[in-house]
Amino acid sequence: MKTPKLRLPGFSSTPEEREARRAKHQEAKQERAAKAAASSPPSAAVVAALQPSAPSVRINAFRIGLVGGIGVLVALVIGSIVTQLSTTLIYVGVALFIALGLDPLVSWLEQKLPRGLAIAVVFLAVIGAFVGIIFAIVPLLVTQISNFVSDYPRISQQFLNSDFVAWVQNTIGNTLDIDSALNDAFSFLKDPNNLLNIGGGIVAVGAGVASGITGSIIVLILTLYFLASLRSMKAVTYRFLPAYRREGFAQVLEEITQAVGRYVVGQVGLALVNGVLSFIFLSIIGAPFPPLLALLAFIGSMIPLVGTLSASIVNSALCLFVSPVTALIAIIYYLIYMQLEAYVLSPRIMNKAVAVPGALVVIAAFGGGALGGILGALVAIPVAASIIIIVQKVVFPSQDSKVVPENKLGDAETAAVGTSAAAK
Repeated sequence: MKTPKLRLPGFSSTPEEREARRAKHQEAKQERAAKAAASSPPSAAVVAALQPSAPSVRINAFRIGLVGGIGVLVALVIGSIVTQLSTTLIYVGVALFIALGLDPLVSWLEQKLPRGLAIAVVFLAVIGAFVGIIFAIVPLLVTQISNFVSDYPRISQQFLNSDFVAWVQNTIGNTLDIDSALNDAFSFLKDPNNLLNIGGGIVAVGAGVASGITGSIIVLILTLYFLASLRSMKAVTYRFLPAYRREGFAQVLEEITQAVGRYVVGQVGLALVNGVLSFIFLSIIGAPFPPLLALLAFIGSMIPLVGTLSASIVNSALCLFVSPVTALIAIIYYLIYMQLEAYVLSPRIMNKAVAVPGALVVIAAFGGGALGGILGALVAIPVAASIIIIVQKVVFPSQDSKVVPENKLGDAETAAVGTSAAAK
């Protein structure tokens, strides 16, 4: 007799029942895994698996070297071209600088006259001042030099016998014979050939004078062209930008050109004050060549920071040929004037022209002088003012308008929610 198999209640041993139980168990396992994945952030391995793999990069060393070599050659060619055109670029830069400085005067006259006539009036005034200075200074300079050469022995002997030389000799003792040293120096300067040798010879001096005259004429012609076509040049510059950016760029460029123009006008005003006061005072104390020294003071004041000081030292030194007392009076005058310029004139004139902090003025002037000499020092402060305007009008608004993008904000919120859920 066959014994029946035991069956537990609720279980079935048929294949169909077992298959159904396995499928149900698998579905429950998948549901639990889905809930666990939803409640915790994905692991780094899962994220890396879901991200598309980066395409493989094939490096061609020969191609990289060839392109790099061509780039170096192109840079050398451009540098050579810029070096060859350095004089022309200087002429263009100076003319553009002067044109920007004269543009405020043209704009002021344009309120009463047509623009063409206003440009003609300003340009003729500039040429008249330039020619007037030449015709006023050159004949006087020739006369003064002739008188100086003829009176040179008397002036040198008078200087050697002065109390100043005796005081210096008594101060340093027998370390150096001042009389012998000054006699050698005066003997050297008596020979015109020595002066020509210092300047490189007659040919070099003549070439330098001719180059200076030619450069001045070229700068004047370029200034006239730039002054007449300044607005059209700005309009063409705007066309290089997209239409939606032209308005903002035009506003920034106008502020920069106005700042440069105000700076030039303010610096010329300071130079005129220094030149006029120097001429009056040096004429009163009987200094040699008052017009020439006044012109030197005017030119020196055009150079920021060091220009006024350098011209004051030269003018005071030249007053030694009259007497040490005259030189001392000149030194005292220039010390007082430099204080007046630094604390009264310059703040009232230049602060209205360009708003540049004092520390940046010093850094810009010395940096420009180190890079470009006198011309670099002249344009350094307007360049610094232009950079400040660009930073205030472009860089700062651009940075202030930047906020967290919506997609990044959403990702940050999702990550925060996932982290808090995982912690729970």
